[in-house]
Amino acid sequence: MNILVTGASRGIGKAIALSLEGNIYASGRNEELLKCYKNYIVADLYNKKELENLGQYIADNKIDVLINNAGEYIYSPVEKISPEELEHIIKVNLEAPLYLISKAVPNMKQNKWGRIINIGSISGVMGEANAAAYSASKAGLIGASKAIALELAEYGITANTINPGWVDTDMGNSSANDGCWTKEEITDCIPQKRFVSPNEIAGMVKYLISEEAKGVTGQSINLCAGLSVGF
Repeated sequence: MNILVTGASRGIGKAIALSLEGNIYASGRNEELLKCYKNYIVADLYNKKELENLGQYIADNKIDVLINNAGEYIYSPVEKISPEELEHIIKVNLEAPLYLISKAVPNMKQNKWGRIINIGSISGVMGEANAAAYSASKAGLIGASKAIALELAEYGITANTINPGWVDTDMGNSSANDGCWTKEEITDCIPQKRFVSPNEIAGMVKYLISEEAKGVTGQSINLCAGLSVGF
């Protein structure tokens, strides 16, 4: 398998990339952090030229497992979101993954096999106060995954979304610090009273890639320590 993970320099993406077997390709913005991989490409998904280069990289390397993990988070009251912030987060979290999927699909169709895994967010399922732009971008990704799953099902290609809750990463912890509550207060609202480990998400990715999961497509899987159920 030729597997590409975006946002693989740290956090969830790194945990995923290091857990998988096959020909691993990684992308991210920090070249120094990507040097742990044999195959990597530096790409800022907001930069049109770099995004197009990554798309060509996917096509050239015949990627048959695409994991769209890279994303950005904005914490802001809705009335304070600038047009520039809105454009940025929609391009990075929604438009870029769809573009990369479009570059991977021709090879997958030819082989009549492929796996597309989008890393969404529980915020795209439930909504998150003061994160309307982020929630909207992730909700869009969930909807797109369902449509793509329908479109590609006959070719042996699956498309699914994993929606993490609060994750014990630099991004997750900094997001907690940006808000109105402490990490301890947030943890107290999570049914399992903990942040999810990046390795749990990596384990779900491994399953969705496997042959045992060939019937799982178009699904939105909440991996959130019970946060989506209520509190």
